[in-house]
Amino acid sequence: MAKESMKAREVKRAKLVAKYADKRAALKAAGNFSDLQKLPKNSCPVRMRNRCKLTGRPRGYMRTFGISRVTFREMALFGKIPGVTKSSW
Repeated sequence: MAKESMKAREVKRAKLVAKYADKRAALKAAGNFSDLQKLPKNSCPVRMRNRCKLTGRPRGYMRTFGISRVTFREMALFGKIPGVTKSSW
């Protein structure tokens, strides 16, 4: 389980990315990279980290489901994901 402070940091980064998205796109289109560097570092979407929606785990993230591989296996085992049957993994 991720620390609450790490989750809060990700939320803060997401807000910054949303806030500066239009400005960043306009500066990129104009080719004005000197002003682009003056924006906050955390406003860059590359710095975002995908996390499991249930546990907050940053590694083994599956974009299709929005959860980590560990959570996916647990949910598949209990039959909570339709269409997925447990095989020998």
